[in-house]
Amino acid sequence: MCGIVGVVAKSNVNQDIYDALTVLQHRGQDAAGIVTCDDGRLNQRKGNGLVNDVFHTRHMERLQGNIGVGHVRYPTAGSSSPALAQPFYVNSPYGISLAHNGNLTNTAALSQELFQADLRHLNTDSDSEVLLNVFAHELQKLGKLSPNAEDIFTAVSGVHSRCRGGYAAVAMIANYGIVGMRDPFGIRPLVFGERETAAGMEYMMASESVALDVLGFKLVRDVEPGEAVYIDVAGNLHARQCAHITKASPCIFEHVYFARPDSIMDGISVYKARLRQGEYLAAKVLALRPDHDIDVVIPIPDSSRIAGQSMAHNLGVKFREGLVKNRYIGRTFIMPGQSQRKKSVRQKLNPIELEFKGKNVMLVDDSIVRGTTCRQIIEMARDAGAAKVYFSSAAPPVRYPNVYGIDMPSAHELIAHDRSEDEVCELIGADWLVYQDLDDLVASSAEGNPDVPEFDCSVFSGHYVTGDVDRNYLDRLEADRSDEVKSVKETALAGEGAVIGLHNDDAIAD
Repeated sequence: MCGIVGVVAKSNVNQDIYDALTVLQHRGQDAAGIVTCDDGRLNQRKGNGLVNDVFHTRHMERLQGNIGVGHVRYPTAGSSSPALAQPFYVNSPYGISLAHNGNLTNTAALSQELFQADLRHLNTDSDSEVLLNVFAHELQKLGKLSPNAEDIFTAVSGVHSRCRGGYAAVAMIANYGIVGMRDPFGIRPLVFGERETAAGMEYMMASESVALDVLGFKLVRDVEPGEAVYIDVAGNLHARQCAHITKASPCIFEHVYFARPDSIMDGISVYKARLRQGEYLAAKVLALRPDHDIDVVIPIPDSSRIAGQSMAHNLGVKFREGLVKNRYIGRTFIMPGQSQRKKSVRQKLNPIELEFKGKNVMLVDDSIVRGTTCRQIIEMARDAGAAKVYFSSAAPPVRYPNVYGIDMPSAHELIAHDRSEDEVCELIGADWLVYQDLDDLVASSAEGNPDVPEFDCSVFSGHYVTGDVDRNYLDRLEADRSDEVKSVKETALAGEGAVIGLHNDDAIAD
């Protein structure tokens, strides 16, 4: 899961892209990058770290230009090499920089096609570089010296016909403009907005609407599944459906965990979806234990706070902030290794003893993935004197790998995989465990926009909406992306990747 942004403006876009990336920082904390275009010259800065660590004044001064794209990276593949920081770039045709959120499910076949048939070289094993080169090849084979909107839409159609999986991307074509595209199922989010200035209309595309809000852009709408939106350097907006078959199936895990609550996705308020998650959880608790003995509901900050407030209200019990979060520790779920996740939990949260001592506590989390965090938090609650520790999840059991851009690739690392809810309860050390029902989770989101026909719920149901994921694919994914493999990759790439990444950065921006 990553954050992407593209801006076409009447003045320098460097500050707007930087500000947008800080708003989208929750979507990726591993690396950040910006590429701008100034009179045909591309200016780039990217590297490992948070946005405010990667970009300093000297970098911002060099990122001149009225169009640009940016990216914050969350390492689905586990490696933190600077060589994998985005946006990626190819010089032919025209000079294209691309920022990508998601995961292609046919990367291996495409990589082979690109080398053997398209005669294109790939420098990394990133599916984002594959997506960029497919788009570049589809443009190049048109043979145009100066592409127009029709040519760009034709190229995007070629991308959709060749690429499988979940992807949203923004690509800057030097001297021409920025195109945003979304996969035919709309699994990964992408919105665009406009801002009127004295010099004329300016446009922005981003993973979440909150990035538009903060910068004064008015949300126009989501990019539709399979659609491409192209904004040329003159500020003219063009949009076209580029896929033959589409079916909106946005990722429901965005509403559970990834997205900020102040975002609107596919016409659905993330905030209201989480309120409804809490209402459904409360209803399930009352159905299972109408005479429950819960004294207080305590959320695990931050993404479960809204559901927890709603749950407490509907149960008629107190809601208290019993866990204090260290704001300077990253989001535990998206850290690229199990050892790093384990280490960070105690550093990240500290209990307020008076809210736990002698009480029957209902802890609320957005989801339970590996079980590492909730197990340690339950231990904290008991150490703080809780009489009983109940645990509820605003999402159903996560039993299956995710293949569309979320770091849940290895089934055996998921605590609920091949286990009953009672077994999970025992493993995490809770006195009682309540999971959200899948139908209720879907209803929580669907009530926000009845026009969305379905959601990608593959991590809960095992149903992969793209229809191309089988047992062999999942086995290959697990072999390539387990925590053990990630650790080996990270060690191997640490030195070599840093050299590649820094050489690239120095040559263009530093």
